[in-house]
Amino acid sequence: MNGHELVSSSPRQSKTSATDVNHFVLTFENNRFASELFGQFDQNLKLIEQRLKVDARPRGNSVSISGEVVATNQARRALDYLYGRLQSGSSVEASDVEGAIRMAVAADDQLQLPTLEKKAKLNLAQISTRKKTIAARTPTQDAYMRALERSELVFGVGPAGTGKTYLAVAHAAQLLERGAVDRIVLSRPAVEAGERLGFLPGDMKEKVDPYLRPLYDALYDMMPGDKVERAITAGVIEIAPLAFMRGRTLGNAAVILDEAQNTTSMQMKMFLTRLGENGRMIVTGDPSQVDLPRGVKSGLVEALQILRGVEGVSVVRFKDVDVVRHPMVARIVRAYEAQTAVHDESEQGDR
Repeated sequence: MNGHELVSSSPRQSKTSATDVNHFVLTFENNRFASELFGQFDQNLKLIEQRLKVDARPRGNSVSISGEVVATNQARRALDYLYGRLQSGSSVEASDVEGAIRMAVAADDQLQLPTLEKKAKLNLAQISTRKKTIAARTPTQDAYMRALERSELVFGVGPAGTGKTYLAVAHAAQLLERGAVDRIVLSRPAVEAGERLGFLPGDMKEKVDPYLRPLYDALYDMMPGDKVERAITAGVIEIAPLAFMRGRTLGNAAVILDEAQNTTSMQMKMFLTRLGENGRMIVTGDPSQVDLPRGVKSGLVEALQILRGVEGVSVVRFKDVDVVRHPMVARIVRAYEAQTAVHDESEQGDR
């Protein structure tokens, strides 16, 4: 939809209704979708106003957008995308609005080309399973999801809350449903923050489950619970500590290693060399959260250096701006990163 167009629902074509370059009206023909788009008490429009510094005034199934040219165009792209979600049967939550705003802002870098200007719409990468469809909420998530489709080995590294693990599990579930792989293997280092499995009560499954709970949670979000249980029982989905990977070749499988910053160099090499024919491997972790003993180099950090430029390997780096949890999480990440930078400068000065 271009800069001064109205949105319609079926088909999605538009009519011009702009009074000037900084003000236009979007009219949505489906009243129910328009209500869901604006949100309860117009909360979605208020979020767009707050983030983009525009004025969004709803009236019936229309909304008048006023403000700076760039910001109003970003608001239009975000609303157009969200309305499309509703047309396709998806819901629109506050987190979806946040994601659409981020992507609309990022899209401006691409809209400078004459062939795209006034024509481009948000075209976000998506992961779809029978239970859920996930759209990218930040440019880095978009790049990550595209890398997962394209590359045999993908590293997703960065702070907590950016969706690294969640999207990796979602992609693996999608591959399984498509029949692109025969099984999913999810793994994590079993030793974290100085605690060892032997000190935990119960059998091996009971010892391992607490470490792998985030992987279970993501799986149940992507697939019906009964199917997850049956797949685990049948070995189609395997969840195991990293130590269980030694000596295996994982062909026709989507293999995920989470919390990879807590692998040693030997463990990481062992894991990466498990990749078999028609296999896909995803490695996620946060190099700033290493729990290994002092003096032990992180296998993730080393692998990122060694595999730089290797064909078939993609590395996607998330930052604090990609945090999609509560906004406070992004602020916490930035504060810690700033403190780390000060500490590093201090150490260099002492040398």
